[in-house]
Amino acid sequence: MNESPERRGARNLGSTGLRSRAWLGDGGKNGFIARHHLRQAGFSGRQFDGRPVIGIANTWSELTPCNIHLRGLAEAVRRGIQQAGGFALEFPVLSLGEPFMRPTTMLYRNMMAMELEELVRANPLDAVVVLTGCDKTTPAALMALASVDLPSIVLTGGPMLNGRFRGRTVGSGTDIWRMTEGLRAGTVTQEEFTEFESCLNRSPGHCMTMGTASTMASITEALGMQLPGAAALPAVDSRRTVLAEDTGARAVELALEGLRPSEIMTREALENALVVNAACGGSTNAVLHLLAIAGRLGVPLSLDDIDAVSREIPLLVDLMPSGRFLMEEFAYAGGVPALMAELRERLHLNSITVTGQTLGADLASARNDDSEVIRPLENPVQPAGSGTAVLRGNLAPDGAVLKVSAADPDLLTHTGPALVFDRLEDYQAVMGDLDLDVTADTVLIVRNCGPRGYPGMPEVGNLPMPAKLLAQGVLDMVRISDARMSGTAFGACVLHVAPEAAVGGPLAHVRTGDMIVLDVPNRRLEMLVDDEELVRRAATWTPAEPPSGRGWTRIYTEHVTQADTGADLDFLVGSSGSEPAKAPF
Repeated sequence: MNESPERRGARNLGSTGLRSRAWLGDGGKNGFIARHHLRQAGFSGRQFDGRPVIGIANTWSELTPCNIHLRGLAEAVRRGIQQAGGFALEFPVLSLGEPFMRPTTMLYRNMMAMELEELVRANPLDAVVVLTGCDKTTPAALMALASVDLPSIVLTGGPMLNGRFRGRTVGSGTDIWRMTEGLRAGTVTQEEFTEFESCLNRSPGHCMTMGTASTMASITEALGMQLPGAAALPAVDSRRTVLAEDTGARAVELALEGLRPSEIMTREALENALVVNAACGGSTNAVLHLLAIAGRLGVPLSLDDIDAVSREIPLLVDLMPSGRFLMEEFAYAGGVPALMAELRERLHLNSITVTGQTLGADLASARNDDSEVIRPLENPVQPAGSGTAVLRGNLAPDGAVLKVSAADPDLLTHTGPALVFDRLEDYQAVMGDLDLDVTADTVLIVRNCGPRGYPGMPEVGNLPMPAKLLAQGVLDMVRISDARMSGTAFGACVLHVAPEAAVGGPLAHVRTGDMIVLDVPNRRLEMLVDDEELVRRAATWTPAEPPSGRGWTRIYTEHVTQADTGADLDFLVGSSGSEPAKAPF
């Protein structure tokens, strides 16, 4: 492996080159303050005698059920750190739980990233392990680590066990949408729905479908930021606890080697992540998160790059919502290493991973144990082009996305009249109306659900079908919004329309009755309205009042960027380094 002079220097220096020595090795007042407070906590002097100090950043919270097992994993990480000769200090980080947080965890992704970045920089840490799980905790961690650029490693919490309902396997999120629509349509009884609720999530862990949590876990591994095999193993599998111990031990080595996230998350690693995302049928949310991570790294990445990879890579993982199986089967088939081995010819194998080796070396022993779950390139689940498509046109000049594998194929080329709602609540008030003026050809548009508009860009883009169409047996229709949708969801849903309506993007000017053209093969999204008329409409548009005049929401709405650049805060884009502020004494 080719090492930078800085990394060679860090390894040769040993403990004298450790960042924590500026705190704990100081012979004056600053060192006294740091050391005697550690003694107050019951740590002996042996713990800060020059050994690497490793932070364990834990997103555990009872408000985030998907992460509720991270307490146990943190203890295993601590064991690994101690066994490798390090000093472990655990600290909490803002936890983002999809089930409870309103209006959306996406509103707080950037807050967690900012908090973690500042905590790591401000404290005497030589490396950090970040424990994540639920959807936004993982990308927030990667964004922070990209910015602070301290030796780091991520451990995702793993998926929950497969759901089981009346003799069949069911998946979180994906089957919720099906059962909910069935309840509305009258094909599912309330008794069945309640029974389903009680047996869907049977263990700790994040969603076991290829939703955003599983997608980001897989991407983290593909980026090289967590140990091979860590993404897919179930949360309750004892091998995950072993991985946690190994992760702690590896963090100590990273502190001594000086291998930094910027050396791992390169342009080539981001391209590897895009390939894996396409091949596993990953969430459209990954687009936003990868753009934001790239922005923190200062690595060029655009929607066009994402679309180019999606056009070339087939769907290989047969997993809900785009396929049949769940994360348990993916794990037992070999997980991300097995998938990447199948994709070997499409990957940058010289990329360095958190193991300190090249990706090619990491994959040397990878094996696909179930070619039904992880297909070879010559026998894909769906052909190349089935992943995330990037659309452009006068309705989305800066881009919009659609998950091809999740949509009814007959709707990928469609022209129909718009039915427009300015607010999600306006549509929700009438979606059960059997007299609603809607047909299967209608293009349903709900706007003002973007980063600034809602605020936070909630997962509402897979808009519930109108009851009138459900009664007719229609299960999908073209839906357009500036919102996101859950990675577990499905449907012909055009998402992330940029610029969003709240900042005066063209979506703000479409009217009910306008003809809308969706042409996914040609990546086109248009409203058949001439330019002069659009100029007239724009001249009469006035922005809505900001959603909040105080606190985080005000900061967010004033500084959030648009979806095509990752919806980060403008003042957080780029790396800021790990150099702490000067000591006060």
